Amino acid sequence: MSMLTPASEVILRHADEFTGSRVLLAGDIQDPLAAQLSAQSVYVSTSQYHQWQALRAPLGDRAAFALTVSPEAAAQCDTLIYFWPKSKQEALFQLTQIFSCLPVGSNIFIVGENRSGVRSAEKMTEPFTALRKIDSARRCGLYYGELTTPAHFALKEWIGSYTAEGTQIVTLPGVFSQDNIDVGSALLLESLNQPVTGSLLDIACGSGVIATVLAKRNPGLTLTLSDVSAAALEAGRETLARNQLEGRVIASDVYSDISDRYDWIVANPPFHDGLNPSYSAAQRLISGAKARLNRSGKLCIVANAFLPYPDLLDSTFGQHKVLAQTGKFKVYLATNA
Repeated sequence: MSMLTPASEVILRHADEFTGSRVLLAGDIQDPLAAQLSAQSVYVSTSQYHQWQALRAPLGDRAAFALTVSPEAAAQCDTLIYFWPKSKQEALFQLTQIFSCLPVGSNIFIVGENRSGVRSAEKMTEPFTALRKIDSARRCGLYYGELTTPAHFALKEWIGSYTAEGTQIVTLPGVFSQDNIDVGSALLLESLNQPVTGSLLDIACGSGVIATVLAKRNPGLTLTLSDVSAAALEAGRETLARNQLEGRVIASDVYSDISDRYDWIVANPPFHDGLNPSYSAAQRLISGAKARLNRSGKLCIVANAFLPYPDLLDSTFGQHKVLAQTGKFKVYLATNA
């Protein structure tokens, strides 16, 4: 079975286009195509920490984890291969930033699965490039154009916010639940009405809404926020700052960069990686929680009710409680006895 996604396989159908090019890969990178591509030079910028972890061994300093592409790196490239994400706003954010620093005249290749909304690429990028579809295969579309007009980009213009329990939450394109608190997180916060004290780790923190609201309710709570998304980490840092809260905000793929123990671990874990269902993060979160909890420490997560987490909670902790449930969600609590 191929290790490459359908989108990358479509790119390889045009491999000859890149042999003499200085290529920048960005967007929703999901595989090791960058390490296999034959080109004059290859540079990868990903906003997903776990994807950077997979690429840093073969690529070294030619792979970067960052919210935005380094202008210095982009200026050295003449070809962009952009993998379309599931969020159109995230695509517009990332492409606008890249088009602000990529040299005019650069070749632009945009590829994505049809179900991701990649058909929007032509209209969305009209101010900067005249894209045309050049291939369709593996339920993907590949579009090509040349950068004719540089973009204006200022990060502050992309920052949004909403209010949850009177607390200002900062968001960015691509961050989970960008416009308002999601139903699952709201249910977790509603059900977690007991005192939350000591140290707390919010895994897959997104904009930091769970940790921030709990810290506002429970003064003195020590916070650590983690996520794989550079946009989420930036939003989480800004959310803490706007609420006059202190805390560590770190990139970590579940526990990959976390060695401390905590009194609380809270999470609304994702069950997608890009477009595809993936329960890996939540399963690793639960199975590894005991090693990251103090004695009597508690794990509290919210998840879609159909997901098979009760058995995993019981096999890990020996027991669990359901704090709340609706037709769609359940909030689970387990204690490290």
